[in-house]
Amino acid sequence: MHMLYRTVPKTGDRLSILGFGCMRLPKKGGKIDVERATRQVRIAIDRGVNYIDTAVPYHNGESEPFLGQALADGYREKVFLATKLPPWQVHRPEDMDRILDAQLERLRTDHIDYYLVHSLDARSWEKMDGLGVREFLDRAKAEGKIVNAGFSFHGDLAAFREIVGAYPWEFCQIQYNILDEHNQAGTEGLRYASERGLAVIIMEPLRGGRLARRVPTAVQAIYDQAEIERTPAAWALRWVWDHPEVTVVLSGMNEEAHIDENLATADAALPGSLDPEEHALIDRVKETYRALMQVDCTGCNYCMPCPAGVNIPECFSFYNNYHMFENRTETKIMYLGRLGGILGTEAYAGLCRSCGKCEKACPQHLPIRDLIGDVSRTFEGRTMKIKVPLMKVAFSLAQRRLIR
Repeated sequence: MHMLYRTVPKTGDRLSILGFGCMRLPKKGGKIDVERATRQVRIAIDRGVNYIDTAVPYHNGESEPFLGQALADGYREKVFLATKLPPWQVHRPEDMDRILDAQLERLRTDHIDYYLVHSLDARSWEKMDGLGVREFLDRAKAEGKIVNAGFSFHGDLAAFREIVGAYPWEFCQIQYNILDEHNQAGTEGLRYASERGLAVIIMEPLRGGRLARRVPTAVQAIYDQAEIERTPAAWALRWVWDHPEVTVVLSGMNEEAHIDENLATADAALPGSLDPEEHALIDRVKETYRALMQVDCTGCNYCMPCPAGVNIPECFSFYNNYHMFENRTETKIMYLGRLGGILGTEAYAGLCRSCGKCEKACPQHLPIRDLIGDVSRTFEGRTMKIKVPLMKVAFSLAQRRLIR
């Protein structure tokens, strides 16, 4: 077994196609199981993984300090380390320098190899650009505190194109998997960034593990018909790696078996290595998932932008996840964080004014206003106006303590 590597176009860095994501590390007593997680990270590095990704909010602020400790004993020198600048904690230009300095201290390093502006969309980019993030990135590079600049993204394709062209980024990070070909940046965004020389890092290749665990019976029946036996996780990962534009696929590997399986899957994941029959099988899987969805939204974004600020495709994506997979509590928390304004711009379903503009534009002729109402009732309830502000305050206070 050997690790495969793909090259960053602008720098020549050779990155392992499998990256280690530190958002879902193993826990013990409600906190990171430091001994076990350290062992997992080091085993992955010893077996060829050289891209490690974290961020300020992961594990309620524990992920960065953990990783600084886990990469001791010479492991820091073996990897390209990635972390992120949280826009929701940036209120003045000087905040960016203060946050970066605190991250360097927590990670026990003098530089970040791959530094991302976290979770951008159109409005958060406008805010960060207005506060001078481009000048900050130039300065941090000149001072040697960061090596490569990039951004992670959770907006629509138009915003993605704008951000790609706004700065000479070395890389970007997008959500991409068999169910998100047309959501957010999607396949078109993947190709757009690659054509402009950006390395593309993939997050959520298994939709938070949902595409790997306890898949619907109808989906498993299709996988069982394949000539080559693979787990659902292996099929989903191979599909992502089959795209030559993909540089690294991040996986939150919190079980030793996950590490073994993902390394074995990566061993043969050359671009274009899936044959037409295998692609046809995955197409049937995608069609089956779509038939199970509560809302048959294709993520085409014709309904966007919403005059009231609702991210309609994202609302439907969370709603479908809620009904198709387990971990409903986690889905609710992620909905509030992503769309409630805690980790970015408010774009939740309850903002809908029932203007009907979206329905006129929808090629699927979906009753969007009724469906958005269902989303709101499922995730928000009557306490939304109280719950989100309280969560924002609690989250903000916790993050401020981390970046002082």
